[in-house]
Amino acid sequence: MIALLIIDMQNAYFEAPELAAKQERLVASCNRLLEGFTSNGHKALLVGTEHERDKSTWTLNMLDDDQGFIFRGSEQAEAVPGLATAGLPQLTKTRDSAFMGTNLLSRLRNWNADEVVLAGVSTHNCIAQTGADAFAHNIRVTYAQDAMASEDSGDAADMLRILSSTYRQPVESNDEILARLSGGQNGTAGGRT
Repeated sequence: MIALLIIDMQNAYFEAPELAAKQERLVASCNRLLEGFTSNGHKALLVGTEHERDKSTWTLNMLDDDQGFIFRGSEQAEAVPGLATAGLPQLTKTRDSAFMGTNLLSRLRNWNADEVVLAGVSTHNCIAQTGADAFAHNIRVTYAQDAMASEDSGDAADMLRILSSTYRQPVESNDEILARLSGGQNGTAGGRT
């Protein structure tokens, strides 16, 4: 089973001009993947970041700067307009990795998912950290090239190069990913290099 993780497609992240310019394309690409996964019997999970105002969930840089971000229940924490979230299970995180301090691993095991496709933002931190932690849990990763973006394209390219070569985590287009879902491979990563 392959599971799709849509990561941090929230209003707060698209306040960055570099991501705001890509928002419409990203929403359309994520929605295309969501449709492909659900129509082929695969699971999808909406992963988002939320913090408490009392600083109990803040990261070191937030504490150092004494500035919070994406507070629970705020407009910043809401999914970006147009993202097809209806009926999707959700997971809330407070760190870059979707595995850190969450029940993501249990959910993937319950789904019998041995591979995740990662989409959303930002490639060089939350997506990359989730991918590295998936590797540590022996879960295969594919990065959805058309459905992810970063504020820093140089850092994103560097991270993907490292993850692809060191952890053998491929970067594929939506077409390649969706072809594998419906291509008679029973939802496995069989035949991948």
